[in-house]
Amino acid sequence: MEAKEKLFPGLDGVVAAETKISFLDTVQSEIVIQGYDLIKLSQSKDYLDIVHLLLEERLPESTEKIGMEKILKSEYDIPAEILEIFKHLPESTHPMDGLRTGISALAGYDNNLDERSLPVNKNRSYQLLGKVPNVVANSYRIIQKMEPIRPNKSLSYSANFFYMITGREPSPLEEKIFDRSLVLYSEHEMPNSTFTARVIASTQSDLYGALTGAVASLKGNLHGGANEAVMYMLNEADSVSKFEQMLETKLFKKEKIMGFGHRVYMKKMDPRALMMKEALKELCDIKEDHLLFEMCEAGERIMEREKGIYPNLDYYAAPVYWMLGIPIPLYTPIFFSARTVGLCAHVIEQHANNRLFRPRVHYTGERRVLN
Repeated sequence: MEAKEKLFPGLDGVVAAETKISFLDTVQSEIVIQGYDLIKLSQSKDYLDIVHLLLEERLPESTEKIGMEKILKSEYDIPAEILEIFKHLPESTHPMDGLRTGISALAGYDNNLDERSLPVNKNRSYQLLGKVPNVVANSYRIIQKMEPIRPNKSLSYSANFFYMITGREPSPLEEKIFDRSLVLYSEHEMPNSTFTARVIASTQSDLYGALTGAVASLKGNLHGGANEAVMYMLNEADSVSKFEQMLETKLFKKEKIMGFGHRVYMKKMDPRALMMKEALKELCDIKEDHLLFEMCEAGERIMEREKGIYPNLDYYAAPVYWMLGIPIPLYTPIFFSARTVGLCAHVIEQHANNRLFRPRVHYTGERRVLN
């Protein structure tokens, strides 16, 4: 009989990889990205700064940033055949499944698919960063029987993404807030989707396969899908008092309430949520409609009082996206699009210093003897 190994359900507290990319410093309450505090980065840098930081390991000079954006814009278009694939998917297809299909199909257009070198993987990452917003927006539009929207290369990266999602150009405030949300979603150490991508990459599978697996992971409402669930819950309540009553009923029934709690941020508010809370206040002030902000604050108070848990990023990102006019089914695909750069950085790092993931199990079944 083999000795019983120590079990860590959900791999809680298990260190599975070494990385230079990011980590969650729970002592200092910081999300560290290539040595920088992500929250401070979000206050002074935009998404393309973070893209360069994660893929090139340093913040860009102005000329480098301009050159990088030019490269991304040259990669905006996706093959017409992929748009055609979306036309054959049923209207009931979840946007994350449309996104997963699109990313998987892109692999067939990569002539160096079996190459894992650093230069090729980086180039592949920039190509994906250019194309994923197009896949997000137009897979959804085509599946919903709407006309696709061509990228507008005269707009910034984030403004174009917003335009393709909503069909209108954002105001300066909307562009700033949407871009900040992409920064905050860009990288977060080793959540389930990143671990999934690294496990797939550890077999020497390609970047498309790793990202396709990450989409499937992120779809779940215990991970990325929570932002959609939060917004449906807020819309169902429709008032502060009804929202309070809803949460209290759910707590009484011991139901899970989306948007609260985090495996790492156990006893404090996710610092990214605080940034989105401030953004929600800005949008509510401009539109002179504070209902969503007041509902969210009421929910925050109830959960702190009753459970001692605090909002995560999804809790405040959801009403921010609602105020920006973004369709609820696209909240999680947007999360994935923002996280694409972090996932690419992790796959590159895994390929560069690889060890195949092969954990063991604690067997709880029987041992039987054949007669």
